[in-house]
Amino acid sequence: MSVRILALVGSLRAGSHNRQLAEAAVKLAPEGAEVNLYEGLAEIPFYNEDIDVEGSVPAAATRLRDAANAADGLILFTPEYNGTIPAVLKNAIDWLSRPYGAGALSGKPVAVVGTAFGQYGGVWAQDETRKSVGVAGGKVLEDVKLSIPGSVTRFAETHPADDAEVAQQLADVVARLHGDIAEPTAA
Repeated sequence: MSVRILALVGSLRAGSHNRQLAEAAVKLAPEGAEVNLYEGLAEIPFYNEDIDVEGSVPAAATRLRDAANAADGLILFTPEYNGTIPAVLKNAIDWLSRPYGAGALSGKPVAVVGTAFGQYGGVWAQDETRKSVGVAGGKVLEDVKLSIPGSVTRFAETHPADDAEVAQQLADVVARLHGDIAEPTAA
């Protein structure tokens, strides 16, 4: 049985370098792991408790929850917008955090990685994402990190999958997440 990892990308831009990282993760998944790139974050309305009631949950939010519930773990790819997490990714986390105490993230291993133009590769956004996921009930893999600076120049003519250093680092992240899911440590 293959470990199922759901990849969420915090950028909606077609040429997003974080999306390219997620595409590379799909290709670099180790044997026994399957990384699925989620499509559809743009269709999910902003979280609102008034519409998060049985019988009224928007179909796009239900699809996201179903995909996360079916996954064994998640990997979130985040750019950095104005020093923090993009709204589309935060919104996905908010939907996945409900119902309170039993959301789709509850107890699931989650790795957070990404790339950004700045010299630190989006570490502020990644830190905020880890914080939000942890509060939402996810089991954040705090020691699994990958922040790639200078995305605009580094990936101007090279897909992340074709950058040997990045591909190896990303493969290591996916393998560590896979390992945590396949053989969870005793609490």
